[in-house]
Amino acid sequence: MINKYRVFVGFDQREAVAYHTFAQSLIQNSSIPVSLVPMSLKTLQSIYNETHTDASNEFIYSRFLVPFLCGFDGPAVFVDGDMVIETDIKDLFNLFDSSKAVQVVQHDYKTKANLKYLGNKNEDYPRKNWSSMILWNCGHAAHRILTPEFVAKQAGSFLHRFRWINDQDIGSLDTSWNWLAEEYHVNESAHLIHYTLGTPCFKDYRDCSQSDRWHAYYQSLQKGLE
Repeated sequence: MINKYRVFVGFDQREAVAYHTFAQSLIQNSSIPVSLVPMSLKTLQSIYNETHTDASNEFIYSRFLVPFLCGFDGPAVFVDGDMVIETDIKDLFNLFDSSKAVQVVQHDYKTKANLKYLGNKNEDYPRKNWSSMILWNCGHAAHRILTPEFVAKQAGSFLHRFRWINDQDIGSLDTSWNWLAEEYHVNESAHLIHYTLGTPCFKDYRDCSQSDRWHAYYQSLQKGLE
């Protein structure tokens, strides 16, 4: 039986611990078996050739391959690796709306910082961070164009703003499903905390807003090594 609960997580070797800490938070809070897939360029090299030169991380464009990797069928979730989930992932899948192509948190904000982790520029742009957590309807007809060859040729503005989708087919999720630490105020009820300026694994963000939650899952991850 193919697991219908598929979660794709951005993986960058420079912050590999972030992926594993997210995975710990997911497993720790999940009531269902999930298929957990790291979106690592190394694992995708047989099908996808990354040609973009403006990437701040390794998974910035590969996330748009999720429908292709799922055979253009069923729901799937993509999340950036710099997150922790504080609730059951089943609750997110329960929000799946088959009438929408994607469902995202539709942020509308101006960043508080010009730079983020590893000295990367942090610019404002339309629909910023909409694509950092996506509840995909992989079977939606609009996604059929998202082949590896197509994704490799598209500009970031086209992909991250979901320009291949009609606006009415972009569903909206509550902000708690992609809560931006440091950018927003502390939210103890957030379902997904997103350390978008820098994961607490980096020294400059070790004590950032709600970093205690990240460190708690990191410590749970380490327990088996004691």
